[in-house]
Amino acid sequence: MIPPASPRQKLWLEADGQLVMSDYRVRLLELVGESGSLADAAAELGLSYRRAWGKIKELEANLDRDLVRSEVGGAGGGRTTLTADAEALVAAYRRFQERVAGEVESAYAAELRDLLGSR
Repeated sequence: MIPPASPRQKLWLEADGQLVMSDYRVRLLELVGESGSLADAAAELGLSYRRAWGKIKELEANLDRDLVRSEVGGAGGGRTTLTADAEALVAAYRRFQERVAGEVESAYAAELRDLLGSR
């Protein structure tokens, strides 16, 4: 017996053809905020430090705002933190995701659940 289907979606936002946020990039920012380390966030996502840094720099350029602040070295090593803009963006994007997921579920229930449900 085939299990019933359930909807999934991937989100990203573009402005004038430029990527300004995606599920993946918001997760990168969240991990930086949680760990205080771009290197740790990159490792968690299986990215090189250089690639993770490039993704953040791309977002900053496309949004025309700083998203992270880096403090160099010292006794305990460096630290990377999110700017207030980045924290607000991450929170708003997560709320947006929840709303979209609810709408997708409602649309699926109205249009497809009966057709694709278990038989």
